[in-house]
Amino acid sequence: MPKVQPIPEAGPGRLGRGHRVSSSLAEINVVPLVDVMLVLLIIFMVTAPMIQRGVDVNIPVSRNSGPIVNERVFVSVPVAYRQNHLVYLDNEQIRVDALQERIRQKMEGRSDKEVYLRGDAGLLYQDLMDVFDRLHAAGVARIGLVNKLPGEK
Repeated sequence: MPKVQPIPEAGPGRLGRGHRVSSSLAEINVVPLVDVMLVLLIIFMVTAPMIQRGVDVNIPVSRNSGPIVNERVFVSVPVAYRQNHLVYLDNEQIRVDALQERIRQKMEGRSDKEVYLRGDAGLLYQDLMDVFDRLHAAGVARIGLVNKLPGEK
């Protein structure tokens, strides 16, 4: 708001302007800005611990997946898993109860603890998760889910 200051009278022959108006410099009020920033900081500090992460799964993209370069461990779960509880470790058929120990033996000397899990399309999700949990219990760090490329048979 401009400040109004009276000017002393100059003399009888001079027309005085009356009051002189001087403008003050515009100042930024920082207090509301700091208040808003502190409220936002508190909101982020309260909500950050509430964010939870799920299980990390590396699912290969079907269109751009590259060829397999080095020796990988594959676990295949057939559609008959529900009846006989048999899985394939690479090309070897084993019972799911022995899977955990066999995976531990295979991963013992390896630096990359990753396994690729293949599941039949007719398989129940719960059965696939059962094998998934057994692989995690065996010490596998990363589990990739294998799928078919478009046009593959």
